[in-house]
Amino acid sequence: MGIKLKEMGEIEDSKGRRMVFVTVGTTLFDALVRAVDTKEVKQELFRKGYTHLLIQMGRGFYTPTKSEAEDGSVSVDYFTFSSSIADHLRSASLVISHAGSGSIFETLRLRKPLIVVVNEDLMDNHQSELAEELAERKHLYCARPQTLHHTIANMDSESLLPYPAGDANPVAKLINRFLGFPDD
Repeated sequence: MGIKLKEMGEIEDSKGRRMVFVTVGTTLFDALVRAVDTKEVKQELFRKGYTHLLIQMGRGFYTPTKSEAEDGSVSVDYFTFSSSIADHLRSASLVISHAGSGSIFETLRLRKPLIVVVNEDLMDNHQSELAEELAERKHLYCARPQTLHHTIANMDSESLLPYPAGDANPVAKLINRFLGFPDD
């Protein structure tokens, strides 16, 4: 299987497929799964040149609609859990993720275009602060389930900046600021 590298971590396989991988981690985040299963999101992904949508739906109850690629849409498949999502992340041209720091930083390390969708149902949602800070620094896009299709429509993955590998200082400062510690 030949793989061609496109802009910032995007991959197109020998058959011209460009996959979007969606992950909710181990959480229940039906709002995200529902959002990516909408006609509007699928049409925007197709319009941007993506051909396949693979959804890791975690503990959710909502089951997305499986489909083969049709005119004006993407092929859709899903699963609940996997012992490792690393291969899915590596083969993705775009990642849409919950705001878990592990998923965020693993995707950024691979230099994949990333949309982080914040789960507004979580209490004391410190994950949204991390996602919003990294979006402000142009490392990723941040969305809510109800704004996901607009984020996809307006995204330009060429405008994203690679996250500096091995530099934990910005994250440590953000966490310290969140915890109320003074900046050094």
